[in-house]
Amino acid sequence: MKSKENLMKAFAGESQANRRYLAFAKKAEEEGFKNIAKLFRAAADAETVHALNHLRTAGEVRTTKENIREAVRGEHYEFNKMYPEFLEKARIEGNANAERSFSWANEVEKVHHGLYDRAMAILKEGKDMDESDIYVCQTCGNTVEGSPPENCPICGFPKNQFKKIE
Repeated sequence: MKSKENLMKAFAGESQANRRYLAFAKKAEEEGFKNIAKLFRAAADAETVHALNHLRTAGEVRTTKENIREAVRGEHYEFNKMYPEFLEKARIEGNANAERSFSWANEVEKVHHGLYDRAMAILKEGKDMDESDIYVCQTCGNTVEGSPPENCPICGFPKNQFKKIE
C-alpha cells in the first residue's frame, strides 16, 4: 500500500522537522530572538500535529500493550544494532563528538528498554505503573524515576541538568 508507505515517510519528515525547529528555537532564544524562537516553537507544534495525524492514519498507534511491545522492540534494536554500528564508524573516522553522542544515546536506550520491560510486566497484570516522578537529563537523555542523581551516571553532568516530566 503506497499510501501507508507515504504516511510513514511523512511521519518521519514531520517528526524530524519538529525536532529541528525546537533546536532552532533554542538557538534563537540563546541569541536573544525570543519572537523568532516562538515562531519556531509554533511551527514545531504544528509539525507534531501533522506527524501524529499521519501515524494514527497509518494504523501505527495501537493498544498500550502493543505500543509498549513496539517500544521494547525499537529500543532493543537501537542499543543492540544501530548505535553499536554508528559507534564503530565514528571510532574509525576519529569523530569523538559523534562517538560521545552515540554512546550516550546507546546507554539511555538500554535504560528505556528496562523501563518499558517493567511497564509491560505491570501491564500484563492489568495495572498501571505506580505514580512516581520521572526526570530526563537534558544533556544525554538519561531517564530516571524518583529523584535525579547528584551527577548523571551516563554523561556526568550535575543534577540541575535533569528536567522533571509532567
